[in-house]
Amino acid sequence: MKRKLLGAVVLALATLVFNPVWAQEAPAVDRTSTGGAQTLEDILARQKQLEIDESFRSENLGNPANAAPISGRLGTLGGRSDSDIYRAIRYNKIDPSTQARGPAADVLIQDGGIPWYKLREGPVITYGGSAILAIIALLAVFYFVRGRIKIKGGPAGTTVERFKAIERFGHWLLAGSFVALAITGLITLMGRSFLMPVMGPEAFATLAAGSKWLHNNIAWAFMLGLVMTFFMWVAHNIPNKLDWQWLKVGGGIFTNAHPSARKFNAGQKIVFWTVMLLGFSVSLSGLSLLFPFEIPMFAKTFGVVNTVLGTDLPTVLTPHEEMQYANIWHSIVAFVMMLAIIAHIYIGSVGMEGAFDAMGNGQVDLEWARQHHDLWVAEVEAKQGKGGSS
Repeated sequence: MKRKLLGAVVLALATLVFNPVWAQEAPAVDRTSTGGAQTLEDILARQKQLEIDESFRSENLGNPANAAPISGRLGTLGGRSDSDIYRAIRYNKIDPSTQARGPAADVLIQDGGIPWYKLREGPVITYGGSAILAIIALLAVFYFVRGRIKIKGGPAGTTVERFKAIERFGHWLLAGSFVALAITGLITLMGRSFLMPVMGPEAFATLAAGSKWLHNNIAWAFMLGLVMTFFMWVAHNIPNKLDWQWLKVGGGIFTNAHPSARKFNAGQKIVFWTVMLLGFSVSLSGLSLLFPFEIPMFAKTFGVVNTVLGTDLPTVLTPHEEMQYANIWHSIVAFVMMLAIIAHIYIGSVGMEGAFDAMGNGQVDLEWARQHHDLWVAEVEAKQGKGGSS
């Protein structure tokens, strides 16, 4: 009995190996009822992994010679329909040409649009928007718990020049353009989900179009401000041992301590390099989006990352995939920058007494300067004593 059962199993396995079901041909199908097009039997046979004679499609490519005369009623349609042309492309029976020229002209179908859309509309908006609301809530709680950081002993009544006019211009050019870019970017990214249901499609369409135009053009002011502030302040933002002492006490934000600092303390240096590095990155991805398909960045970047980290990121990307990666990266970096800038705005306005004056009129209270940038004040006073300037 066992031998018979074993023999039956072996016979069944041999049948599957040497005559598998997926190698069987589907029975002939009568397609006269569909005019030669695919039938339900074809679909069911394909689902059963049966071999199907595809000639009814691969050879049904139309014929330009059968086109009606140009003067006839259908003469302008030619001898091939769109379906005929796409079947010919699918079965590699023609060498298609197009009047479109450019890096993306040879890509007819790219299936990465849906994953990109789901990532953009899902995690990017959800986590990015939640992070912005969270940082605002945390700063509000911190303000009510810690209160405003006051000038210990009160203002001195005399001032010292903190930033020159050109420095303030560069700062406000960068800051103002970034705020405008953040607002217009959020409208472009999230407006369809949150504003259109409230405003209606027509009003939102006008707002979205205006936001896109502003976003694309204000970007140049942002990049100019980024370059200006980099060259004006990079020398003052080189990390040194003093920064570690400042960081160990949290800059006195959580206590009443006032660690020594020069013109820029460790916290300001962190903001500076965050803005510079992320600003440079968001500018590159923005340029890639401003000039579609002309500035591919991610295939080569992924290659470098693979070499350094041993990852397996894709290094062959279609032009459309390059744009999709640029769009997602642009959004992520922008959200991170927004978090840093919101915290920076807080400490430079309501969070600390006397801080706004530095970029308001360039003059800060002398006592404020001594408490937060004592070494810088000493340098300024030493230069003034020698007839120099700050």
